[in-house]
Amino acid sequence: MRKYLGETLLIITAIIWGSGFVANAIALDHWTPYQILAGRFLIGAVMLIAIFYRSIRNLNKKIIIQGVILGIFLYAAFALQTVGLQYTTPSKNAFLTAVNVVIVPFLALVIYRRRIDFFELGGAFLAMLGVGVLSLKINSTINIGDLLTLGCAVFFALQIFYTAKYVKDSDPILLTLVQITVAAVIGVLVVVFKGDPLVVAEKEGILSLVYLGVFSTTIAYLLQTVAQKWLSETTAAIILSTESFWGMVFSVALLAEVMTFKMIVGAALILCAIVVSETKFSFLKKNKLERIS
Repeated sequence: MRKYLGETLLIITAIIWGSGFVANAIALDHWTPYQILAGRFLIGAVMLIAIFYRSIRNLNKKIIIQGVILGIFLYAAFALQTVGLQYTTPSKNAFLTAVNVVIVPFLALVIYRRRIDFFELGGAFLAMLGVGVLSLKINSTINIGDLLTLGCAVFFALQIFYTAKYVKDSDPILLTLVQITVAAVIGVLVVVFKGDPLVVAEKEGILSLVYLGVFSTTIAYLLQTVAQKWLSETTAAIILSTESFWGMVFSVALLAEVMTFKMIVGAALILCAIVVSETKFSFLKKNKLERIS
């Protein structure tokens, strides 16, 4: 039962992140990428502290260290993705970020010496292929932006992997609170160092940033952390990769983007990835046994 609850929470997280593509596109008309990062994490940190301030007394050294590590991974991933996007195309940026879904099971192999589940690995490759079909335009050249985006994928994989590791015996709420607060502190320091203003006056820009802070950061990362208490890191990565699919859905619905055959194929591949990794074709084995009996 908890496994299904975890999967549901991660699907909701992916849907929220998918809707965040639209909010981010609007926000970029009013803010620099670094202002957006600082703003969304700052809003998230303030909200989490305001809501869960009574739980702060339960903070201990272990959770603080774990949250700091996750916060550094999280900000580094977003920062590398942002900088990489300045040198590569949005489609390649989205695809290379999704490589994290394949990196996660190999992290488990290297760090835990855990045998790779080939159904999960197959699902991970299918998910990455689906994201590629959804977003990638063929371009054989590799530039610094691509390499930076690959670095972003590594940090997202590390964030997913260590969230699964830490949340097994730590409070997910406090872990999220420390993680987002650390990312907010780093984000504000970067903006101050760059000399960018922290506030703009346009209402549309503020509303889009508030959406990213409240939904794409506070709610989404809280749901992710809680959900990963009951799921493997590879399963989490595969489900979270559906963010690209939901981004497509919201772009078609809200930004009048045209639905194409390529989008349908990409979405189908991502769906197949989830079916492969979650069912491991157990329903086929069941049918075979029923026929034999």
